[in-house]
Amino acid sequence: MDTLRGIALSGDEFKKSFHQFYKPKASYTWDTGFAVGRYLAGLKDGILWGIRCGHCGTTRIPPRSFCSECFKPIYEWVELKDTGRVNTFSISYITWDVKRVETPTLPAVIDIDGTSPASGILHILDEVDPKDVKIGMRVKAVWKPKEEREGAITDIRYWKPY
Repeated sequence: MDTLRGIALSGDEFKKSFHQFYKPKASYTWDTGFAVGRYLAGLKDGILWGIRCGHCGTTRIPPRSFCSECFKPIYEWVELKDTGRVNTFSISYITWDVKRVETPTLPAVIDIDGTSPASGILHILDEVDPKDVKIGMRVKAVWKPKEEREGAITDIRYWKPY
């Protein structure tokens, strides 16, 4: 069998032809989907949206399109309070990019009132002395002013004891 043979390009020839003919356009689009999209829109409006399974009754936040307990599709939206309890927390003396800080941050998982157990969101505690933080401590969201919100979890500045 006769094979077709090409002519090998040198590295420089390849680079020259590649850059001459290919100009990549690296734009993209990201779709949040129906569950996360409504959740983010709610944050912009100062609302926490959860989702309840019509089959087993589980209520979760952030919302998802299927139940993590029984794997059935979920369509029932639930407006939740912006209050909850500290499920777990850490006292961190380093930033996300591993720089030491004098004043610690307090990342915590907050179990939102009205949700099923083990359905919390990770956020930050503030307006509390780290020595006073306790598992089960009641907390309330502190929201950015409406005009500063953009539809992100950071529309909640932090959670504080109440």
